[in-house]
Amino acid sequence: MKQLAVVNFGPEPGSVELREVPVPEAGPEDVLLEVAAVGVCGSDLHQWRGDQSWKVNYPVVLGHEFAGVVRETGGRVTGWKPGERVVSETAAVIDPDSPMTRQGLYNLDPARRGFGYGIDGAMTKFVRVPARCLHRLPETLPFERAALAEPCCVAYSAAVVGVRIRPGDRVVVLGPGTIGILCGLVAQICGATVAFFGLEKDAPRLEIARRSGALAFTAGIKEWAFEADGLGADGVIDASGVSASLKLALEVVRPNGWIAKVGWGPQPVDFSLDPLVQKNVALQGSFSHNWTTWERVLRLLASGKLDVGPLIGGVWPLDKWRDAFEAMHGGRVLKSVIKP
Repeated sequence: MKQLAVVNFGPEPGSVELREVPVPEAGPEDVLLEVAAVGVCGSDLHQWRGDQSWKVNYPVVLGHEFAGVVRETGGRVTGWKPGERVVSETAAVIDPDSPMTRQGLYNLDPARRGFGYGIDGAMTKFVRVPARCLHRLPETLPFERAALAEPCCVAYSAAVVGVRIRPGDRVVVLGPGTIGILCGLVAQICGATVAFFGLEKDAPRLEIARRSGALAFTAGIKEWAFEADGLGADGVIDASGVSASLKLALEVVRPNGWIAKVGWGPQPVDFSLDPLVQKNVALQGSFSHNWTTWERVLRLLASGKLDVGPLIGGVWPLDKWRDAFEAMHGGRVLKSVIKP
């Protein structure tokens, strides 16, 4: 059997198109998942534009933020049955014997390969998923919102697992993209006062941040950071896609503060890191997520404490994938969702 899929077939800009691909078969430890909703990630846009900084296994079906329904289970799969509503983690391939995996940190396993770049992802009707990646969806959580569980887990890992936000902290978020805004929402749940900083072109995204109860700036972020006691913000979450934003983070963070870096930026850093030493600042990178984070995030989504509804700018059918991509790339929406 064949199905339509959004396929990234090469490294050149624009090398993405709708193609017919085989419907996969579930292996012994897999399920065949019928995709109900898949989020468009910034990484999908990077691969579409051909400017990503990671290795891609071409040709590959895009999409790693997805939820759906189990349709078939492999012979060795237990605990799952057809008809269950689920969401999937992204670590599609891991080494079970890796020291990282044995610690539960399979997201940091060097052999890890994810959906949408390492193996075929979910911008199609059916996707093969290792059963170990699945989490049950609360009945109250719509598929469109469940598809944003993955970026929520990225944000939770950056703002909670990697650093310690305490009630009353003043936190600056650099970069009001999907991950940045979600980091800010998680920081607010933890009791922080959050201020976003973006460019003039980010005005619609900053407005979403304001509606969440945060502050938002296109200028004057340094003044806000220092207005409490003259020392700077307690912490900075760098969710920007450029390396230079780390320089601003070092400028606005207080002595003995912290910086959580979750945004990718392939450019070399061309400034001194001496302030990191002089201020005794903790710099924490954050990549991906694991089982515990997923379970906590799903509870937050189901309870409504983490409200991703305002981030979703539209839902498109699979054959309109280009419209969904262009809406995000052009800044008309913050997050596009595709329903195959």
